[in-house]
Amino acid sequence: QVQLVESGGGLVQAGGSLRLSCAASGSRFSINVMRWYRQAPGKQRELVAGITSGGSTNYADSVKGRFTVSRDNAKNTVYLQMESLMPEDTAVYYCNLFFIVTKDNYWGQGTQVTVSS
Repeated sequence: QVQLVESGGGLVQAGGSLRLSCAASGSRFSINVMRWYRQAPGKQRELVAGITSGGSTNYADSVKGRFTVSRDNAKNTVYLQMESLMPEDTAVYYCNLFFIVTKDNYWGQGTQVTVSS
């Protein structure tokens, strides 16, 4: 059974930085895509960034130039480095693992990020 555990959330002032981590256990960590989503109160969950097992990345327009997604396949861990945080980045951030071949899809429990103005 695949499990995803996020960490690194917290409270930060606007302009600050945070680094989120998502550790996958029970995963073959083969051909897959790891994505970060976020959900703010009263809003739909939205894609923030993604990275394939080959290292290709994509970002939401709202975070381009501020957030960087990376992964360490040896540690089965994906990271989201967030810089120049803004109050509108406040949300619960979720890690998602999608296996391209089997279409299996897994979610972490989420980690709260709060940016104060």
